[in-house]
Amino acid sequence: MATIETLDEIDLQILRTLQRNAKLTTKELAEAVHLTPTPVFERQKRLERRDYIKKYVAILNPEKLGQNLLVFVKVKLKQINHEIANAFERRIKRLPEVIECYNTSGQYDYLLKVRARDMQQYQEFVLNKLGEVENLASLESMFVMSEVKQSFGINI
Repeated sequence: MATIETLDEIDLQILRTLQRNAKLTTKELAEAVHLTPTPVFERQKRLERRDYIKKYVAILNPEKLGQNLLVFVKVKLKQINHEIANAFERRIKRLPEVIECYNTSGQYDYLLKVRARDMQQYQEFVLNKLGEVENLASLESMFVMSEVKQSFGINI
């Protein structure tokens, strides 16, 4: 089990600030946390090395890119063991329509977050890609009607 190391308030401020805008220069980040650039640069590099910061990404607008349909798919497998789970996960990782995948407890084994252009493309995805997955027992699609809240950060 991983131990949680203690971060000071400056480290937490750096993380909070970068969650809001990862494009800040070191100078801008230093101003935001009221330090000079050199210690902020060193702290940021340490946070990256210690995997507090996993990566920096651009968040794209799916509607502008024609990916208007968002679907959460609950997946149940016929049976599950390490081999079956690993095979399923390898297959899912290769499907570009699946933008997130979680192994869950409860009635379903996995929860997928899927983006598609429209209902027709989603239907083709289900029939031609998900439907080909071995050991698939059932899936339940939940179509997102509107996005109420979306956050890309964590509360720290």
